[in-house]
Amino acid sequence: MPSAPPRPPGGPFAPAAVALAFWTTMAGTTVPTPLYPLYQRAFGFSTFTVTVVFAVYALGVVAGLLTLGRLSDRIGRRPVVLAALLLAAAAATLFELADSLPWLLAARVLSGLGAALVTGAATAALLDLAPPERRLRAQTVALAANMGGLAGGTLFAGALAEWAGSPLRLPWTVMLVLTGAALLGLLAVPETVPAEVRRAGRPDSPTGSTLRFRPRPRPLHVPPDIRPAFLRAALAGGAGFAVTGVLTAVSGLFLATVLGLHNHALTGLVVALAFLATAVGQLLVRVLPPARALPLACAGLVLAAALVAGALLGAALPPLLLGACVNGLATGTAIGTGLGTVNGGVEPHRRGEAVSAFFAVLFTMLSVPVIGVGVLVRATGLRTAGVTFSAAVAVLALAVAAGLVRRPRRGAPPVPVPVPTAKAEPAAAAAPAAPAGQA
Repeated sequence: MPSAPPRPPGGPFAPAAVALAFWTTMAGTTVPTPLYPLYQRAFGFSTFTVTVVFAVYALGVVAGLLTLGRLSDRIGRRPVVLAALLLAAAAATLFELADSLPWLLAARVLSGLGAALVTGAATAALLDLAPPERRLRAQTVALAANMGGLAGGTLFAGALAEWAGSPLRLPWTVMLVLTGAALLGLLAVPETVPAEVRRAGRPDSPTGSTLRFRPRPRPLHVPPDIRPAFLRAALAGGAGFAVTGVLTAVSGLFLATVLGLHNHALTGLVVALAFLATAVGQLLVRVLPPARALPLACAGLVLAAALVAGALLGAALPPLLLGACVNGLATGTAIGTGLGTVNGGVEPHRRGEAVSAFFAVLFTMLSVPVIGVGVLVRATGLRTAGVTFSAAVAVLALAVAAGLVRRPRRGAPPVPVPVPTAKAEPAAAAAPAAPAGQA
């Protein structure tokens, strides 16, 4: 009689505990979104400063990607998830105590580092804890925790700011409570990285193993064979990330100054729709023909840019909501396509650095254009800046689409992997080490 296949480590509550830690850390990165107008009034800074506060999050993620992208493969999943939760708690504490701009900047950097750590470690832990026949479901759970956290943070923060007292304190108190619950949940999570690997990764290991981890920046490398496909997918996904970043940073300002809607819950909804649609876009990659995925993503980015520009010019809410959804779908499709190219065209032992390079491009495009929009808003006004930015996104998407026509399409069918927004090691579903999420 054949023996039953070995069960993965951990009891029935371990995957739920990891998912809670993942969700909580990512939710903390988007709690500030509907609160930016309140911080702006409370501390007296400009719209440009709001974009800088947002952008330093992405810089924290990139720093985490470049220095800590393979940490959970070296020292274990649990300690890395624990470190991410502690960073999230520290960021929430700084936000709750904040009385000036430097507190906000420090908190955002800590949020970015936490997101960079948790995305890959939690995704890898969920896959480790799942039996082989449920790996796809574990990947879907990771995606739901990641993007659900990003959407949930901005939704509940907006609701609390709109309908409860202490809008700059209460959301962070709730986050600290959730983080405490997630820390307790880690007690139910076993370590899934083998002990001999963790011993080899310790700085004082006497083995001299090449697996020993050194937290230093790693050069970004993409194999020449996949560089054209990699670059097209990264540019398309980065364009969508840039739109999401701008929506995150200035949606509250647009709703208040252009539409006259001073509703923090509505601000949270706009951004939440973008994140939820990004998750759906990654799932769509599973059913779209590989040759159609990126062209459809480029078309979606052009349509989303037109909708956002129409919302600005017409001072209308429906095009903004629809544009957020379309942009999310296109962004998720482009990211899934890019990760599929990496996972199908790179040797397993090089996937981590290739995925790190992919997300480094995405998060650079998340932060730099947002600051550029802040400069334009100060110089020309919100509408002109928004329309100019939308036109730039459309031009970039059309350029990527033109590249698809001129060049043969190469690369394996896309394999959707959760984004971090974040997002150290987000491609752990397909590679042992990879990078991060968003906010």
